[in-house]
Amino acid sequence: MQKQDYESLVWSLQSVAQDDPGVFRTKVLLISLFAYLVLFGVLAVLLLGLYFMFAEMLGNGHTVLKIFFAGWVLVVAPIVWLTFRMFFMPLPVPQGRELTEAEAPQLFKMISDLRERLQAAPIHHVLITDEFNAAIAQCPRFGLFGGYRNYLILGLPLLDAVSAEELLSVVAHEYGHLSGGHGKLSRWIYRQRNTFDTLYEHVCERREDNVVNGILAGMLDWFAPYYNAYTFVLSRQNEYEADAMSSRIAGAEASASALIRINLLSNWLHGSFWPKLYAQSTQHETPPVMPYVAMRKLLVMTMDEWSTKERLNEVCKVESDVYDTHPCLSERLAAMGQRAVLPAIPKICAADAVLGRFSPELVREFDAKWWGEEKDKWQKYHRRYTRSKTRIEELEKKPVGELSVSEAQEFALLLVEFRSAKAAKYVLEDLLGRSGERYPKPVYFYGRALLDEGDTKGLDYLEEAFRLSPAMGDDCARAGYEFLREKQNETAAEGWLERLRTVHA
Repeated sequence: MQKQDYESLVWSLQSVAQDDPGVFRTKVLLISLFAYLVLFGVLAVLLLGLYFMFAEMLGNGHTVLKIFFAGWVLVVAPIVWLTFRMFFMPLPVPQGRELTEAEAPQLFKMISDLRERLQAAPIHHVLITDEFNAAIAQCPRFGLFGGYRNYLILGLPLLDAVSAEELLSVVAHEYGHLSGGHGKLSRWIYRQRNTFDTLYEHVCERREDNVVNGILAGMLDWFAPYYNAYTFVLSRQNEYEADAMSSRIAGAEASASALIRINLLSNWLHGSFWPKLYAQSTQHETPPVMPYVAMRKLLVMTMDEWSTKERLNEVCKVESDVYDTHPCLSERLAAMGQRAVLPAIPKICAADAVLGRFSPELVREFDAKWWGEEKDKWQKYHRRYTRSKTRIEELEKKPVGELSVSEAQEFALLLVEFRSAKAAKYVLEDLLGRSGERYPKPVYFYGRALLDEGDTKGLDYLEEAFRLSPAMGDDCARAGYEFLREKQNETAAEGWLERLRTVHA
């Protein structure tokens, strides 16, 4: 199914779901059951085929036929075994630092109280991760046959950012996916969507391993887009219901405040905090301050940077799409009956409220883990930057026209990497103005420099770079697509991709 057809299907199904939710849920149930019938039908056919082959092998008196059927049994039996294993395989479980009740009694008390109020399933594992996020995951131990274990996943940056009341709203939202709010049918379909997606991914990765995986992958290639579209719409409805649950438990104001804070800070962390932290590797062989120690302080100290009316307007302008089951911020706030208001500074952050004295220890643990993973990369970059800075200073002393082709190209690429494409533009212009062979990277970065200035001629240079080096196709396509989507619209961006595909057609 084409991307445009899939998007149209989702939008049309959302209208159907709004008009008659009951009928829509019944359709989703039937589609889910059909998926299982197909999967188990394949297994049944294999088992029947194996049975008849075995029976023929034992009952037929002809030696040649016995040898023939014995051969087929030897071929089919492993495939049946692989199929059984696929249906029963335990799916990957979430990764994170598991928290015990002794380490965070207040958090476990919150979870216990929520479970009692919501009459929900138990949380078997509480994981702390380094992501700015929260989630609930139900992982079957027996593949399609269930045996679910429930995981509550909380990011340490999230705990440092939100207030205790906001954390209650976040956990209530996530717990709402396990409670009676969606109904048993919806929860079953919600779980099967995740299980089915994982199974599909598993089969597709191994479609060349055996005949069964190849057949299943081909069937799922056709069926998966329809199944995903129907279950996507139901999952989005479940998000609204989980928001309603959160508002009922923690209050609509706390729920709205949490959503706004998370949207604002997510952009700031990814767009400002982490880039600025890694930028320090140019000056320091080791970070002046470790990230998780610094993060908590900066979340408050930089509120005038991330908690502004302009940024709030930006996140409220983002519209829902058909690839994230979470509705956009403005629609979620409207469903709660709340306005978009800048969040206040928390009196006490959730990490201190629910982790208490264990909070600093967890921060040190995460910082140590981060540095253990990043140390080699950080220090290698620091050494490379120091050498490259010296080399840039050497090349800057020479007039550009006196640089050899190899020197000019080296100079341009160093400027692009350690400064910007704009800073390298004058060197790239000189290099591309020379006679002789044209190299794809200078052509590409000159196109990028033009696009940064808003000049659409940069697209022509991206096409040329792609012609010179098809391996750069993804970089060229991404740069042109993002430029046109921002400056014009999605249609123009898609048209650009089609145009680029014809370069080597």
